[in-house]
Amino acid sequence: MHYQGFEVVIYEKIKKFLRLGDSLGLGENALRLLERWGLHEQLIAIGNKSEFLQIRHWQSGEIIAQQPLMDMAGYIGHRGDYHQAFLDRVAALGIPIHMGSNVVSYDEFEPSITLETGEVIKADCIVAADGMLFTHRCLHAMKLIDFEGIKSLARELVLGFQDKPKSSGYACYRAYFKGEFLKEDPLCRPFVEKECVNIWIGHDVHMVQNTLRDGDEFNWILTHKDATDIKESWFQPGDIDDVREIIKNLDPRIAAAVKKTKECLDWKICYRDPIPSWVSKSHKVTLLGDSCHPHLPTSAQGASQATESGAVLALCLKLAGKGNVPLAVSWILIINAAPEAYLTQL
Repeated sequence: MHYQGFEVVIYEKIKKFLRLGDSLGLGENALRLLERWGLHEQLIAIGNKSEFLQIRHWQSGEIIAQQPLMDMAGYIGHRGDYHQAFLDRVAALGIPIHMGSNVVSYDEFEPSITLETGEVIKADCIVAADGMLFTHRCLHAMKLIDFEGIKSLARELVLGFQDKPKSSGYACYRAYFKGEFLKEDPLCRPFVEKECVNIWIGHDVHMVQNTLRDGDEFNWILTHKDATDIKESWFQPGDIDDVREIIKNLDPRIAAAVKKTKECLDWKICYRDPIPSWVSKSHKVTLLGDSCHPHLPTSAQGASQATESGAVLALCLKLAGKGNVPLAVSWILIINAAPEAYLTQL
């Protein structure tokens, strides 16, 4: 939005950003845009420097295939570090962030949002993006507001009903910790001597290992069959005993690292069916990123696709102009349906 001439003000629900989560991948489709927006070098510095991804047999650890890491997920780094890099860039551009701004209701036809404090903020277009609240104003005083996505009121408004998650039948145990102590174990040492990414493929199970900062940080993700109740959460504690049971036949080298893990998170992998539209009836509310096309983590494309959608939205609004916001929002659906025809304009 900023680089298409919009003045931006951000409204964020939470009161303080923390370094949460673990690995996040940014592919070339996002990086080529982020290079134009002044973030390319900072993000590459954060990401894994390994040239290749190794795909291994679950039990033996034998390398089955090798491919360039960029073809799989691009640069993989800690999502908290990536998040901070984005925030630093926002601050450098002079864009204010209003923390602790919780949206409780909105008027689609005004359009406007109402904060928990009772403050009403009017806009020309409301853009619902997962986790963030933004207000955009262009050089001609066009204002847009952007608030939280996949669990937001705006998604329900666009759909006309409450869209509940569906279980994929799988879940991820995830852990991220300092890797220095793994160097003491000869079994684990090869995975922390340098930055690397490995995937072990088994029957209805796979393990992803990611090493960052020359072994200073270590991350593993264990995807497995799961039939328990759906609970979408990033912070649900995992059962280490269950992890040990699942990996009892895993390559002993990576299994040794997992067994040394003190705690992990349990992330249920849920999905939602594709939705018929990303825009409301008035065409003054549109969804962006995970709020309209949430990706399973195995696609390694959630952040990159959201970045592309942001570029498309900004371009459509610039081309349409302040008086044609509904038209611009309609273009978003058309361009995302056939992006190859419009990539050169981004």
